[in-house]
Amino acid sequence: MARLVIVSNRVPTLGRRAQAGGLAVALQSVASPGTLWFGWSGQTATKTATEPRIGEARGVSYATLDLSASDYGQFYVGFSNATLWPLFHFRTGLMRFSRDDYAGYLSVNRSFAEALMPLLRPDDLVWVHDYHLIPLGEELRRLGYKGRLGFFLHIPFVPPAVLQVLPPAAELVRMLCAYDLTGFHTSRFVQDFLASARDLAGAEVTENSVRLDGRETAVGAFPIGIDAAAFARTAVRALETGYIARVRESLQGRALIVSADRLDYSKGLPNRLEGFGRLLARFPQHHRKVSFLQIAARSREDVAEYQSLRRELDRMTGDLNGRFSHFDWVPLRYMTQMVQRPRLAGLFRMARIGLVTPLQDGMNLVAKEFVAAQDSEDPGVLVLSRFAGAAEQLRDALIVNPYDPDEIADAMHAALEMPLEERKRRHDSLREAVFQGTAAQFCASYLDAFEAVPLAA
Repeated sequence: MARLVIVSNRVPTLGRRAQAGGLAVALQSVASPGTLWFGWSGQTATKTATEPRIGEARGVSYATLDLSASDYGQFYVGFSNATLWPLFHFRTGLMRFSRDDYAGYLSVNRSFAEALMPLLRPDDLVWVHDYHLIPLGEELRRLGYKGRLGFFLHIPFVPPAVLQVLPPAAELVRMLCAYDLTGFHTSRFVQDFLASARDLAGAEVTENSVRLDGRETAVGAFPIGIDAAAFARTAVRALETGYIARVRESLQGRALIVSADRLDYSKGLPNRLEGFGRLLARFPQHHRKVSFLQIAARSREDVAEYQSLRRELDRMTGDLNGRFSHFDWVPLRYMTQMVQRPRLAGLFRMARIGLVTPLQDGMNLVAKEFVAAQDSEDPGVLVLSRFAGAAEQLRDALIVNPYDPDEIADAMHAALEMPLEERKRRHDSLREAVFQGTAAQFCASYLDAFEAVPLAA
C-alpha cells in the first residue's frame, strides 16, 4: 500500500491534534500511522535548514525545516502573503510584487524539494497543499522524482483577466501543471484555472484536464468539509460549561449574532460591521434585542495592510457603539483574541444568526461549523456570502452580496423575523450537506481520484 506524504507550509504541533479549523484539521483523518507530514517548522533561524528535523507521534512522522529570517520575509511575508494572497482574493490593489520576493519564494520551494527528495519512495502519494508551495511539484520533477504528485489549493483561484496582473502568471500556471492532479474547492475555481491554463500558458484543456509540455494534469473540484458529528457533540457539551453560562447571562435574553474570522481584509469585516449598523438604523425594533459578537483573531501582524485593518475596525466599533449603545446595552462586542474551538462551538450553538460574509473565500469552514453546531429543533440562520466557496453547497443559507451593507442588514432582519418552520426547513437542508461533505469524505474523494490518475510514462 502506497504511503501518503502530506506537504504543507505549516505542520501541526508534534504530537498534538490541530486546534483550529482549516487545512490541518481537515487532514487529520488521513494522517494515520505510516504517514509522513513535511513542511516549515514555523521557526526562523540564522539560515534555512538543509536537513529536516524528524519526529514521530501516534505513528505519524513529522519532518520540518526552519527558515532564515530573510527567506521568511521573502517567501512567507512577501510573495505568499503580500502577492499571492491578495491576488487570489481579487484584491489586486493590495498586491505588492517584488522580483526579489519571487526569487525567495522559488528558492524556499527549491530548498523544500531538496530536503524532501531523500525521504521519498517511488510509490509514495505526495500531496502538496496551498499557495505557498505551488512550485514544489516542478522542483521535485527537476530533481528526478517520477512518482505521484498531487496539489490542492485551499484559497480561491482567479480568472485569467485577474491572474495576468501577476508578472510571472504563466510560470505559476505551468507549475500547477507539474502535478498529476490539481484540485480546487469549487467548479468555478476549476473553470478559472482551465481558462488561465489555456489563455496564459497555451495549454490544451478539456473539462477536467490540462495538457502542457507533454504532461497531462487532471483537474477537479473537491469541496473541503469538517468532522460535523464531532463538532456537533462539542457544541452540545459546551452548553454545560461556565463560559457559555456567563455568555448567556450577559445576553439577558437577547438574540446572539456571531461571526468568527481571522483578522483579514478578505473576510469583509468593515462591510459586515457597516451592515450591522444599517440593521440598527433601519430596523429600530431590534434595539436592545440583539447582541453581535465579532471575533477577529489577530493574524499576520507584521503585514502593514493587517495593521491598517485593525485600526479601521477599532474605529468602526467605537463609532457604532457610540451611536447605538444605551446604559444597559452595548450592541457590538468585538474581540481580537483567539477563542478555543469548544467555546466557539458553544457560541455557535446558542446563536440565532451565523454571519459569514467574506469578500472572497476558498471554502469557509466556519459556515459549516455553524450549521453543525445548531439545535435542529430550534436552529439559527446562516447568512452567507455568495463569494464563499461554501455557497456552492449551502444553498439554503440566506445568500448575500458582502459588498452591499444594506443587503447584509436585510438578511439579518429576515433571519431575526424568520418563523421556526422555515428555520427548520433551511437547516435540515444545510445539515444534510454538511454531514455528507465531511473532512474525511474530502480526503477520500481526492485520494481516490489521485490514485486513479495514470502515471506519466
